[in-house]
Amino acid sequence: MIHRVTRNLASALLNVTKHGRVPLPAMMIAAPLPSDVTVSFEFFPPTTDAAVVNLWASIQRLAPLRPAYVSVTYGAGGTTRERTHATVVRIRRETEMEPAAHLTCIGASKTDIDAVAQSYWDAGIRHIVTLRGDAPEGAGTYTPHPDGYAFAADLVAGLKRVAPFEISVAAYPETHPEAKSPADDLDNLKRKVDAGAARAITQFFFNPEVFLRFLDRVRAAGITIPVIPGIMPVTNFRQTAKFAIACGASVPLWMYDLFEGLDEDPITRQLVAASVAAEQCRVLHASGVDAFHFYTMNKADLCYAICHVMGVRTADAAA
Repeated sequence: MIHRVTRNLASALLNVTKHGRVPLPAMMIAAPLPSDVTVSFEFFPPTTDAAVVNLWASIQRLAPLRPAYVSVTYGAGGTTRERTHATVVRIRRETEMEPAAHLTCIGASKTDIDAVAQSYWDAGIRHIVTLRGDAPEGAGTYTPHPDGYAFAADLVAGLKRVAPFEISVAAYPETHPEAKSPADDLDNLKRKVDAGAARAITQFFFNPEVFLRFLDRVRAAGITIPVIPGIMPVTNFRQTAKFAIACGASVPLWMYDLFEGLDEDPITRQLVAASVAAEQCRVLHASGVDAFHFYTMNKADLCYAICHVMGVRTADAAA
């Protein structure tokens, strides 16, 4: 069903934009989702002065939507520890949003990680997104630090000993690429929950059925914490498809068809991307999902538009 709806919508967008007009897609004419929908956003720490300006412009654009929280990523191998910390603390100090810091097991001892966690607590950060983390590029497979936390479940337990953090962890609807099996991956999620995780945020996916089937398996395994779908608006399809392969996330064939020929047409690509993500959220909401986590890639406009379609709006727009 989603294939047919999205293909038809994309076709309409393409036909109308060729004649110089930007249409209001048929999907967007439908009533917005109910006000029970909540959203959160993920950013990554900037590496240049220009990136700092772009990040804060994005944060200011999305802040009026009153997200439940905003998270800031932690680079592979712990390469962005200081920038992540600075960004999270600035969000705490300069905005009304609730920041969440990513923290991984990579490249640090338990003592060092505990010190980082304590510094977050002292700065007023109460929410940590806890991940095992990926090895630095070129380092091969993951190897635990000899004096560190070996896996995410160990890190969750360690953070809980530092302070009563609210802890989110990762979940993988299509199974973590390094897991022995889907059942083994669920067992790992269960260990993280047993260690103290309050919610799970999923890897991105594009077919809503992938998430819904995963959620059924999660509940059947006795895991009751909220599982929040991770939504990736596609700003660059080729790049996203390449990244998906590395993450073990499937890209439906119909998406290749939808984005074909749009590499040099960013306006139409944005319209198609918005339609895909908004329809994905609508299908999930119709199945009982009421919280969504957006991977922003530090770009606000597409996420803002999708939220508007979903009925998540500023106070002025909602009035």
